[in-house]
Amino acid sequence: MANKLREALDEHGVLLIDGAMGTQLFARGLQSGDSPEPWNVDHPERVKDVHDAYVAAGSQIILTNTFGGTANRLKLHNLQDRVYEFNKAGAEVGRQSADAVDRLVLVAGSMGPTGDLFEPMGELTHESTVESFKVQAQGLADGGADLLWIETMSDLAEVKAAVAAAQSVCDLPICTTLSFDSKGRSMMGVTPRQAVRELSELGVTAIGGNCGNGLDEIEGVIDQMHDANPDAILIAKANAGIPKWKGDELYYDGNPQLMAEYAQRAKALGASVIGGCCGSGPEHIEAMAEALKPGAPQITVSRGFDIPDEANAPSDANARTRSGRRRRSK
Repeated sequence: MANKLREALDEHGVLLIDGAMGTQLFARGLQSGDSPEPWNVDHPERVKDVHDAYVAAGSQIILTNTFGGTANRLKLHNLQDRVYEFNKAGAEVGRQSADAVDRLVLVAGSMGPTGDLFEPMGELTHESTVESFKVQAQGLADGGADLLWIETMSDLAEVKAAVAAAQSVCDLPICTTLSFDSKGRSMMGVTPRQAVRELSELGVTAIGGNCGNGLDEIEGVIDQMHDANPDAILIAKANAGIPKWKGDELYYDGNPQLMAEYAQRAKALGASVIGGCCGSGPEHIEAMAEALKPGAPQITVSRGFDIPDEANAPSDANARTRSGRRRRSK
């Protein structure tokens, strides 16, 4: 099968992803603590409305509403028997938005972490994790996804299981991103250099970082990854700045102009697939689309922050003793 992501990159050079899904669904009535995935079946028009807003803002890749679509996550809501249904429906909703415009928009099937830990700290094994992700990947592929998007990961073992699952059920392009939110490492101690080195060997199309602790951190991640592998297709999907409290309301301090500047810096540092994560909405994506247009005024680009040397990175076993469950605030 043709790799639509590579073809699009060959044509456009840089591709713009969408922004956050969860906060957009909250604005449309999703209640805190509820699983978003059932909305693909119960309220598909509201999910499509989010996709449509991002497409109108300029997104060339939209991520499905399936971030927590594994049985591991859905069992928290007693919905573990509906994995395939929710994921297939999520891809179908995204497909409707993508097919409604007269330009190329790719539908990326979002596959987030299970939230569980691997042995010996938890009960996950490679085999059980592969089986869990296989059902999700199959639903996304059958629903019409153009590629699979394994995101917000912290453990390379989980990424490798998700990639193996995806490759076992379809031949869609695969993208992988980790969240480097612990002083330049993932919660499990993975460095950007380690991630790009090991994941490049799996046959995935693109690698990068998402979420994390702000724009500087993602820029540092991209800088390190590009230095380690200049040939890798890199993804930058940063939060809209840093989360802050105003009274009892949590907000992100990155306005659209700051996100536009980040998009230019990420491109200059080596990213060719760029978007927003937590706190970012259509207004941020629209500003980023303008900033990435040919001929747009450019800003001065400096290096992100220095990531500690890999020699000081903790072993997987030690890192896992400190790791909690991955938060889900997208």
